[in-house]
Parts: sequence; structure tokens; C-alpha cells
Amino acid sequence: MCSGSGLVGLLLGTLLMVASSSAQGNSSKNVICYHGTWSVYRPGMGKFGVEDIDPFLCTHLVYAFLGIEETGQLRVIDPYLDLEDNGGRGNIKRFNALKLVNPVLKTLAAVGGWNEGSKKFSMVASDPLKRARFVDDVVRFLQRHGFDGMDLDWEYPGQRHSLENADRENFITLLKELKEGLKPFSFLLTAAVASVQFSAEISNDIPAMVPYLDLINLMAYDLHGPWDKAVGINAPLYASEREAQDATGWWPQFNVDAIVKYWLQAGAPPEKLILGVPFYGRTYTLATAEGNQPGSPHIGKGIAGKYSREPGVLGYNELCKLMQQEEWTQEWEPAQQVPFAFRQRQWVGYDDPRSLSLKAQYVMDHHLGGIMIWSLESDDFQATCGQQAYPLLHEINRVLFDRDTPSGLTPASSKDKPNEGFSCPADAPEGYVRDPDNCSKFYYCSGGKTNSFDCPSGLNFDLITKRCNYSGSVKC
Repeated sequence: MCSGSGLVGLLLGTLLMVASSSAQGNSSKNVICYHGTWSVYRPGMGKFGVEDIDPFLCTHLVYAFLGIEETGQLRVIDPYLDLEDNGGRGNIKRFNALKLVNPVLKTLAAVGGWNEGSKKFSMVASDPLKRARFVDDVVRFLQRHGFDGMDLDWEYPGQRHSLENADRENFITLLKELKEGLKPFSFLLTAAVASVQFSAEISNDIPAMVPYLDLINLMAYDLHGPWDKAVGINAPLYASEREAQDATGWWPQFNVDAIVKYWLQAGAPPEKLILGVPFYGRTYTLATAEGNQPGSPHIGKGIAGKYSREPGVLGYNELCKLMQQEEWTQEWEPAQQVPFAFRQRQWVGYDDPRSLSLKAQYVMDHHLGGIMIWSLESDDFQATCGQQAYPLLHEINRVLFDRDTPSGLTPASSKDKPNEGFSCPADAPEGYVRDPDNCSKFYYCSGGKTNSFDCPSGLNFDLITKRCNYSGSVKC
């Protein structure tokens, strides 16, 4: 766990709006949460909107995705959902308004993703004029909409329909020019990257990219799936006994431990490495019901989720409910430290609170920068499977922070805990107010509503900076 002094240093740095949320040394941990915005169109209990996000369980929220044009301009993929123009729903505005609830939360706009592909990134990265247009468009977009930075999700340089053999080098140039454009405004720059060595070596010059990125999100999932000949678990922590004995050196790469060690040995500083974890499992249809252990043959993708509706994929919220309704056999793979389950000829390898607790502890033990989640809408955010909403995210927070609010702010008001004492007057202007009797307590007034917060231990709310600060620096 973080030491007391290190934790205070982390929180103070964040609360004073330091440009980079990445820690100096090992005093900081980050929980970076992607929100796939299309999930607002899911049916029934799977529908997930901005109003379903708990802004106290993540240090960074990532809005996924924006697109990129061949010209170098940004593209809003769903204008009706994202923007307010022409009667739009204004999702981006509501997303960034979560910072009014948790004032130390950071928000990022993600550009790219699997569906956006690589071709247009390759075209833009190879052309100086297009790169300049992209940088300018990104800066304008972040300023206009109130984001704190950008997450670049090019999947992947040098792969998937790339047009240039120099993608690897051009990617570094793009990062360099992006960082130069973002730096004057203290915007963050992060990237989601291919994690496994064989793929990362093609796409990433790791020592060259490190100076330009505040955080590096390792997509350490989809390590096994229906594209393999045998069933395997989505994101194992360690290699299976069968994989560890592979003489080619190929299969031992496909686990979290091998991924992290490769990136560290290649020159990535641990405090910038963010371990990506999946809140979904990969499903298969077994060749026979009897062949149900990892490594067994299959005939293709398994069932789709009720909400995500993608064959071969089950969100944790879909899977946990399915297991309550049907008799699934749940087992633990001891070598890989992850669960799997099967019912008749359906098989799934996934993550649960136990395996995510082990991954979070791995982050602590190896002094990594934190954990990245793909993605929020696949946690049990409705608490349909248990008494607590967001059980996966809560477990990650428990290990990384020994509490449930990683920002260090303890909300004194919630759905089940009303404000005590102070309440904002109905006509109060929108903004922050310090408690008249307690300098470490403050409120955010909005439309007559009162959002209450406590500064971390040893800090008081500064009326000048509107942030928590060291007690000796604050006039009470």
C-alpha cells in the first residue's frame, strides 16, 4: 500500500492540478476507466449512460471514442449522442460535468480504437501537414469541451492495413508533436498500446515513446480467444504449465507477468505503466462437453451477452447474472490465477473480484502506475448479482488504495448518506463553499443541491485556489 506521506503527496499533487497525474517514484496509483459510449444504446438493464458512472472509483475517465480523418482532423463518431448541436444529447458535456462532483477527477478523450483501424492513422502520421492539423484539432477540441487530455489508441502502428513501413518511427514523431502541442495547456497525453512482445516490438519503440507519454495503458487482455485452436483464458496473470513448457518461446508471452516484464526490460519506467484488465470474458463453443479444461479444442465463438450482443464475448455483468440463472461449473486455474466456467458445450475464461485483486496486488508489488479498465459498462454497475454496485472496480480500489475513493475525497453525501449540517441555499451561486466550522470540509453547490467532500487527512480547503492544500498554507 502507499505510505501515509506518499499518499498525502500524491493527493496534494493531484488536487493542485499538476499537469501529469503520473507519480514521481511510486507514490501514486491511477485507476483509468474507459467508457464505451455506445453502451447507452444497450437494452434493458445493460443500458449504461454517464449518469451510471461513479466518479469516485476512477482517477481518470476516458471517453471512447473519437475518430480520425485522412486529412488529420478529428471526427465525432456519434454527433447526436456526443454534442448538443441540433438537439443532440450533449453526452460529452455531461461526461465532463462529473468533475463538478469529484473535483480531482481527470477526463480524457480517446481517439481511435479497434474499429477505427490503422490506415488513417498511418496516413496522418506520415505527413507533416496532416500531423500539424491533427495536433491543432486535438488542442481545440480539448479546450472547447473541457477535457484534461487525450488518449491515443492507434491499433496498431505497422499492423492492420498500415500504408507506411515507417509507422513505428512516424508514431514517435506524432507523439512528439502532440506532446509539444498539448504541453502549453497542461493537457495529458496517454496511449493504449499493444502489450504482448511479438506485437509490441512491431509497433512500439519503447524508449523513444516514453518521454512523450504521461501514462502507457497496456492492453493486457484478448491474450486468448476463439481465434486460437484451443480454449484459453482472456487475460491470465501467469503462463499455464502447458504454455510455460513451450520451447518456441511464443506461448509464454501471452500473460500479464510476461507482458509487464517485457515492457520494464525494454525501458518503460514502472510508474508510467498502467496494467489493462478486462471486465469481460471470451466465450467458446467446445468440441465436446467432456473436453472442458483450458487447452481443450473448440469449434468457434461461444454465446453472446444479452446486452453486448457480440458472439464470443460476455461482460461480467452478463456472466454473473447468467450464472445465477443457470448451472455453470466454475473453476479456478491455479497456475494462471484466473477463473473459467463451463456449461454443456459453452466455455468462458474471464476475470472476477479474486483474480482482479491478484492483478491489483501485482501492480503494487511491481510498483506500476496503476490499472486501466476496459470497460466500465461491463462491471455489475446495477448490482444485479450482489449487494454492491461495481464489485470489480471496488475490489481494485480496495487493493490499490485500501479504500473506495481513489481521489482521496470521501463523499459525505451519497444515495444512502444525506448531508449533515450545512446545505446550499436554493439561490446559492454554483461553486465551492468551505464549511464554516471545519476547514477540511467543503461543498459544491449546484442548483440548490449540496455535494459534500472531505479533504485528505492533514489538508484543508483553500478558498483561493479552490483546492485542498497543506494546513499550514491555508488561512482558516
